[in-house]
Amino acid sequence: MKELELKYGCNPNQKPSKIFMKEGELPIKVLNGKPGYINFLDAFNGWQLVSELKRATNHPAATSFKHVSPAGAAIGLPLSEVEAKIYWVDDLGELSPLAAAYARARGADRMSSYGDFIALSDVCDVSAAKLIKREFSDGIIAPGYEPEALEILKEKKKGSYAIIEIDPNYVPNPIEQKEVFGITFEQGRNELNIDDEFFANIVTKNKELTELAKFDMAISMITLKYTQSNSVCFVKGGQAIGIGAGQQSRIHCTRLAGSKADKWFLRQSPQVLNLPFKEDMKRAERDNAIDLYTGEDYMDVLADGEWEKFFTEKPAVFTEEEKKAWLKEVAHDVTCGSDAFFPFSDNVDRAYRSGAKYIAQPGGSIRDQDVIDACDKYDMVMSFTGLRLFHH
Repeated sequence: MKELELKYGCNPNQKPSKIFMKEGELPIKVLNGKPGYINFLDAFNGWQLVSELKRATNHPAATSFKHVSPAGAAIGLPLSEVEAKIYWVDDLGELSPLAAAYARARGADRMSSYGDFIALSDVCDVSAAKLIKREFSDGIIAPGYEPEALEILKEKKKGSYAIIEIDPNYVPNPIEQKEVFGITFEQGRNELNIDDEFFANIVTKNKELTELAKFDMAISMITLKYTQSNSVCFVKGGQAIGIGAGQQSRIHCTRLAGSKADKWFLRQSPQVLNLPFKEDMKRAERDNAIDLYTGEDYMDVLADGEWEKFFTEKPAVFTEEEKKAWLKEVAHDVTCGSDAFFPFSDNVDRAYRSGAKYIAQPGGSIRDQDVIDACDKYDMVMSFTGLRLFHH
């Protein structure tokens, strides 16, 4: 198959629409449903991300994509009891590594992942399919599907769930093109080869870069490579916990990523874990309520006449003092990655408040020394990679 006709492009009025190969055949098969233009953008970017994560870490990987940026990305490490609970998978028993990867990827920012497109690095197994079946999602791309897993996924969305199988051996042309306003742009692909020396240029006084931190740095870099720029990514324990994408200002990226990381930590607090949700509350409704409860608009779920919609009894306010105390207790050893240099030290200050201990960024700013000094003030470890990762 050299081309595949689509219903429409980014929007319903953009017709005709298709994907096609100038040479050779498309490296995909549509096994179910009718993926759209944006679905394929998410699918192909997501597949590249998880493929690179698998190569870099030798672990199964998953990502949850929304509007051509990852909402989350992770590798398949076992979940703690608390993680299983905050990702709403504690009732599923032991997950396969691939299922754990997707639980982590979706769990990083469950609100943004609602209606996502999923990419898996490995053949989709039954454990992953059962997890995916009950989450609201537009589709999935993977290098294959176990027969039972495929049948489970085909039941989603009344049989219309988009299921794509990609040839894992497909290698794209090293020169890529895109057209804007009738004009063709051409460039070499931005290849990222993370080896033992990639993070070796440590420019801070503290040079104690642990193996786990290297792991998390690799995850941050690969995630950023497929995130719409400007972008900053916070990672801990093998998963992205906060992604700030598509901001014009670097500090706004850092603030956005940091606030999402803070929310991830706050979800693990006793105040959130013990929220008395009504039994008939759906997962997405609980996610929305938690987002409001832990944020500045908490009265939207705690006001009289409102809390009764969510809870069996009125929860106490999660005060700013309590939130700061909890973050101070648990937000540690976080890795912060940036797709381009930090132009000002305010990015370091903000990252530190969300527990950043390690930073990976290209370097190259005229204020590099100011940024290094800020890291030294907090006893942080910063690596200059020398490689920018803008993605548009």
